[in-house]
Amino acid sequence: MDDNRDDLRQILDYYNAGSEINRLQSGIGVIEWERSKQIISRYLFDRPMVIYDIGGGAGAYSRWLAELGHEVHLFDLSPAAVEYAIALQSPGDIPPIHRIETADGRRIARSGGSADLILLMGPLYHLTERDERLDALEEAFRLLKPGGTLLAAAISRFGSTLWGLSVYGQKNDILEEQPFMSMIERELADGQHIRPEEYPNFIARAFFHLPNELKEEIEESGFNHLSTAAVEGPVWIVPALAEKWRNPESRAALLRISSIVEEQESLLGMSPHLLAAAKKRS
Repeated sequence: MDDNRDDLRQILDYYNAGSEINRLQSGIGVIEWERSKQIISRYLFDRPMVIYDIGGGAGAYSRWLAELGHEVHLFDLSPAAVEYAIALQSPGDIPPIHRIETADGRRIARSGGSADLILLMGPLYHLTERDERLDALEEAFRLLKPGGTLLAAAISRFGSTLWGLSVYGQKNDILEEQPFMSMIERELADGQHIRPEEYPNFIARAFFHLPNELKEEIEESGFNHLSTAAVEGPVWIVPALAEKWRNPESRAALLRISSIVEEQESLLGMSPHLLAAAKKRS
């Protein structure tokens, strides 16, 4: 029980400090942002939808979806993220997010069968026990209308390891640091990410999925799994990513490659993030 409280405190401290506010505007976050929007767009209707963005942080996806004319409800566990999302509301400038609330993704104060689409773009990262993740997925199932769509994000089991390899010998020698090696050995063994004290800027306590684990959890919660897509795919490893991303033609080429290989099973684990689509059975 004490460990659970410590984990929750670390997670809240991480997000309350604003760690995620500008993440999608720099580094490999720019790929995640564009590719996630591409994937989400496939499941949007031409008419306005009721969308619940559960664990939506400061509301980047909520604001984008509100601008498209949908009725968006944003929920997040971090009070600071919720306050920031509220502060960014500009009535009269863009269509506002319909409601913004502090909430645990396993308990959302909405009636069953009330949402057309649910985004779980964060909760599955930080619910480190399988039964907790199933609780969040089952809550999404309750909230969706029959035939409604779930889009659930996960962090890849191999994310930290691949990042360590990508910078090794060029930006740092982190693979030679025992705390880092111990961290990735645990991640590779059972998916449990436990942040060493030596790296306070690393993501807080989390669970990193294998692609098949994500699918199995979604199906066990009652959904029909449609697909699991690699969000960034392998293109994040490009050494000159920042430079190439500024060039429209280069950016289009990178996004095209990510799209082409997004469901290639042999490459799914190379993507820092996975995004699974599922339908609520009628």
